[in-house]
Amino acid sequence: MSATEEHRKTQKGESVALASAPAPFFEPVSCYFCGSTEYDDFITAEDDLGGTPGTFRFVRCTRCALAYQNPRVALDHIGAYYDDQYIAHRRKRDWGVLTPLFERAMNKLDADKDGIVSRYVTLGADSQALDVGCAVGTFLQRLRNRYGAHVAGVDFKDLTFASSLRGVEFHCGLFYDAPLEDQRFDLVTMWHFLEHDYDPLRSLETARRVLKPEGRLVIEVPRLDSRTFRWFGDRWPGLQAPQHTVLFDRGSLLRAVRKSGLEVVDYLPYGAFPAYFYLFTGAAFRMLKGRGLNLNRAIAPYFIGQLLALPVMLFERRLNLAMQTVVCRRAS
Repeated sequence: MSATEEHRKTQKGESVALASAPAPFFEPVSCYFCGSTEYDDFITAEDDLGGTPGTFRFVRCTRCALAYQNPRVALDHIGAYYDDQYIAHRRKRDWGVLTPLFERAMNKLDADKDGIVSRYVTLGADSQALDVGCAVGTFLQRLRNRYGAHVAGVDFKDLTFASSLRGVEFHCGLFYDAPLEDQRFDLVTMWHFLEHDYDPLRSLETARRVLKPEGRLVIEVPRLDSRTFRWFGDRWPGLQAPQHTVLFDRGSLLRAVRKSGLEVVDYLPYGAFPAYFYLFTGAAFRMLKGRGLNLNRAIAPYFIGQLLALPVMLFERRLNLAMQTVVCRRAS
């Protein structure tokens, strides 16, 4: 064998070895907004929801002040944190005597989403609606059943086992890779999706691309500059490490929208998702200190606490407790 042939064989062997090598668990990240690699440490979090061992660091960009997880769990590994016990993907629907309360809470969440959407978009049988990060699709089923709209959903987990996705055009994978036509949708929603995203500006640009000229995009995310973050700090449920990759305050959310070729129609200092959930889980995370929340044991205390907190929750929209929503359209 000649030296040249031996070198080629060695190179080929190295390429095969590299191709089959497992992807690293963590990967460094540049700022999603400005691309800077300069940052200051911001906060360290644990998997308070699932109880998986490990710590996860969030940093703040020194150039544009965006807060984001760095390093983040690589895309090849993050799926393990969205298993069947993940709240939005849970298969379990039998909570014994509390099942009616659970179902009522889930139905109310979808109704509250619908309540926000219907203020900005009139849906009908000719309407097209897309939910990005649709999970098991119950919100889309509400739009389909109530308005007769054609509905589509995208989620990076294969959730086709869910009966609530029947009749939904479901795309499994990353939003910006989904085969969706330009200017197709009257409504695009992102309910607690953008803070999970690995390329949020690209997703917003994709949403702009698939929106009709008069369509609306509705985005809800946790609000970093909220009372619950000040109260709970590194146990704030909005950190939700490692699934959350970006932490949006009001300024950074609006900046992301405008940077992506969208303009703001309205900003709401609340969301459809109940702020009480952050009050309850924030207090629970403080007590559990990273051991994870057992939902089977927590469901009864959750509903009892919700009843006790009702007088405060009547003023939720004025208190800047946890959530924020922005309604957008294509920039003219």
